[in-house]
Amino acid sequence: MNPTHQKLDRGTLIACCLAIGVAQMGVSLAAPILGVIQRDLGASAAALAWIPAAFILPTAILELNFGVLGDMFGRKRLLVWGGVLVFVGDVVAGTSGTLTQLIAGQAIAGLGAAAIFPTSLAMLVSATPDRQERARALSLWAVSLAFGAMIAPLISGFAAEHFSWGWSFAIPAVLGLVTAVVSAAVIVDSRHPAGRGLDWPGQITIAVALLALLYAVIQGSVDGYSSPVIVGAFVLAVAAGVAFVISEQRARTPMLNLALFRTPAFAAAALIGLLAMFGFIGTAYALSVKLEAILHVSPLQAALPFALIQAVPLLLTPLLPRLLMRVAARTLLVTGLSALAVGQIWMAQLPGDSTSLLAMTGPILLLGTGFITMFTALTAVAVGAVAIDYAGMASAVTSLVRETGQSLGPAIVSAVAFGVAGATLTSTLSDGSLPPEAVGVASGVAEQGGPLAVANADLGPISDLVAPLARTALETGLDIGIYVCAGATVLAALIALVIPGGAPRGLDAAPIDAAASPTAGRLLPAGE
Repeated sequence: MNPTHQKLDRGTLIACCLAIGVAQMGVSLAAPILGVIQRDLGASAAALAWIPAAFILPTAILELNFGVLGDMFGRKRLLVWGGVLVFVGDVVAGTSGTLTQLIAGQAIAGLGAAAIFPTSLAMLVSATPDRQERARALSLWAVSLAFGAMIAPLISGFAAEHFSWGWSFAIPAVLGLVTAVVSAAVIVDSRHPAGRGLDWPGQITIAVALLALLYAVIQGSVDGYSSPVIVGAFVLAVAAGVAFVISEQRARTPMLNLALFRTPAFAAAALIGLLAMFGFIGTAYALSVKLEAILHVSPLQAALPFALIQAVPLLLTPLLPRLLMRVAARTLLVTGLSALAVGQIWMAQLPGDSTSLLAMTGPILLLGTGFITMFTALTAVAVGAVAIDYAGMASAVTSLVRETGQSLGPAIVSAVAFGVAGATLTSTLSDGSLPPEAVGVASGVAEQGGPLAVANADLGPISDLVAPLARTALETGLDIGIYVCAGATVLAALIALVIPGGAPRGLDAAPIDAAASPTAGRLLPAGE
């Protein structure tokens, strides 16, 4: 058996940084090309929300147990297989001729990323018992992650504009294979099996709960939220969630120690992470649909705002831990959330035809700065609220909550935006200002594919009459979706203002230095 701790060698550091950068690329890769995919595959508005969610959801569902698997069977093996899964998933997605295949490819690649995220971090932490060495390793890890998030939109935008959107997945696929080969060749393995075990009841129930919830939110915007199938999905999500809580209370080695939530500061931080990530990813999703699917800017032009949003955290990530040592975490948390909310409101208030990067620079800088400031401070609050022995689980739990918010962002914004757009378009078509034949054709298209189909369908001369109305309705709906995101961020800021302190009940609490924690770096990078 490999020893629990190995001195960090350069090969392991390089492999872990390469792996995390490749895994993070998948989070922001699809954002600039959603419009191209929609037009090419004829995807509905609801289906568009599944494209980013399919990649993020496996991480939310499986990350906790992947950390356990690495401890039990060796982290090197997980990194190798994570790279292989990213390669396979991106090949499947890149060669897609149907939306189903694309979503399946995203899910496979997301499974690989779910293996890489906790494993790469745990490998660096286990090999760096020295605080200063660990800080340097985590800084490189965080910068690699942020770089992957920044470069991914540029890759997909360039490929879609000059070749086809399928080629967007080529470079990540190759890098996934390179990750597997490099990890197999140079990594010094580590594991920590003592006291570790898989929590299958918890894993199954949380997976069912999140999948049922996501399906109900996304498909409900199409089938109606009173539909028996949708109501049944919501009921299943609640029932599975209750079963998860019960299973964790009874499990010998639970994936989630519920006693953590007896700590008021930790419970508040988890809720803030859920709301903030919902708001951030939901805003990014609304912006991507608006730029590409409605305003039809080029894929590369659509990619630039997302690259700039990710560039801000890339520049600030090395500086914020030092700032955290000088400014109270709660102050930074409220400041970051406030900047994020202002950026969201500003983005929603931009004129409908604002597509230039210059016009969006102000809100983009606020979004990027607010996001990484909030994230860094949230680490200190969440991980620093519990005893040091629970720091790893606390980080994993906040990661689970955060990625659940990421999954729900596109789903809820899609439901709100396209629901509002559909109602607005229906009202406009029935006001008597259009010829009856135009109303009849547009209503038929809207019934089948929603306002997005009306905006993009070739309806001959009628298109000149109804397409602008559909685009206006969609812009209104997406702006309201962004306002909902801003409302979630404001609520998170209010919670942060009154975040309670005090020691955990039921845990032997001892406040820890979050900046020195081995799990702190997991929350530093952008885009997750």
